[in-house]
Amino acid sequence: MNEATVISDDKRAGLPKKPVRYRNERRFVFAFLTPVLLLFGVFAFLPIGWSLILSLFQYNPMSDHARYVGAANYLRMLTDGVVLKSLWITFKFVFITVISNLVITLLIAMAIQRVRVRWLKDLFRTVFFLPTIAPLAGTAIVWSTMFSYQNGLFNMILGELHIAPVQWLSDPHYALLSVIMMTLWADIGYNIVLFMAGLDSIPEMYYEAAILDGANPWHLFRHVTLPLLSRSTLFVTITTVISYFQAFPQFQIMTKGEPFNETRVLALQIYDQAFSNSNMGYASALATLFLVIILIVTVLQLKLGRTQWEY
Repeated sequence: MNEATVISDDKRAGLPKKPVRYRNERRFVFAFLTPVLLLFGVFAFLPIGWSLILSLFQYNPMSDHARYVGAANYLRMLTDGVVLKSLWITFKFVFITVISNLVITLLIAMAIQRVRVRWLKDLFRTVFFLPTIAPLAGTAIVWSTMFSYQNGLFNMILGELHIAPVQWLSDPHYALLSVIMMTLWADIGYNIVLFMAGLDSIPEMYYEAAILDGANPWHLFRHVTLPLLSRSTLFVTITTVISYFQAFPQFQIMTKGEPFNETRVLALQIYDQAFSNSNMGYASALATLFLVIILIVTVLQLKLGRTQWEY
C-alpha cells in the first residue's frame, strides 16, 4: 500500500483535518480577543482615522461648516515657528530625560539588588515606587509650590546656603530643567522595578564564571550585566520614550509652555491649538505628525536594540 492510497483512505474515512481540541482553542482565543479588538477599534483606531480626516479640513467646533484645505495644515507646520520650536523642545526634553532616567534607575536598581536582607530590599523598592502611584497632575502642583520664588522649598535651601534665589519656572535657563527634575522624581520608580526584575533573571553562574576569570566590578557590569540586561533595557527605553514624548500635565500645570515657549512641547501645542484656539484641523495635523514621529522612533529602537542571545 503506497502513501497515496493511505491518504485517500483517510479522506474516505472522514478523518478531521485538525483535532477538535485545536478548533475549540481557536474559538476560545477568538471569543476573548474580539472584545479587545473592538475596544481598540472604537477607542484607538477610529479616533486616529477621524483625526487623519480632520487634518485635511479647516474645522472649528463652534462652526457648522468645515472647509476642505487638503495638505494646507501640513504645509503650515513648515513655516510655523512655534511648532518648529516645540519639536525642538520635545526632542530635547525626551533625550535628556530618557538618558537621565535610564542611568539613574539602573544604578539605583543595582544598588538595591545588592541588599541581601529581603524585607529591606522590598522596602527600598516600595519607597522608590510610591511616587508613581500619585496622580501626575497632583505631583506637578506640589512641585510648583516647591519651585515658588517667594517661599518654595528649593529657594529656602538656597537661602540657607547663602545663594541667591532662582526663578525656577519663569527663567528660560531653569524652566525646562525644573520640569525634567519633577518628571524624573515622579517616574523613576516604575523603571527601577523593571530593571530589578531584569537583574533577578540573570543567572548567577555568569557572574561566578567571570569572577573566576579575574573580572573586576566594571568588567562584570560592562560584559555581563549590560549584555544580559539588553532586552529589559530595550523594553524600558521604548516605554519611557513613548511616555515622555506624550508628556503633558506637568507642562500644562507648571509652566504652560512659558517662558518664551521654552517649555512648549508638541503635546501642549496640540492641546492649545485644539481647545484654546479651536483649530481642530490644524491640531489634528499636528497629532498626525506626532503619531508618525513616535512610530519612527519606536521602529528605530526595535531595530537597533534587537538581540539574538538566549540563556
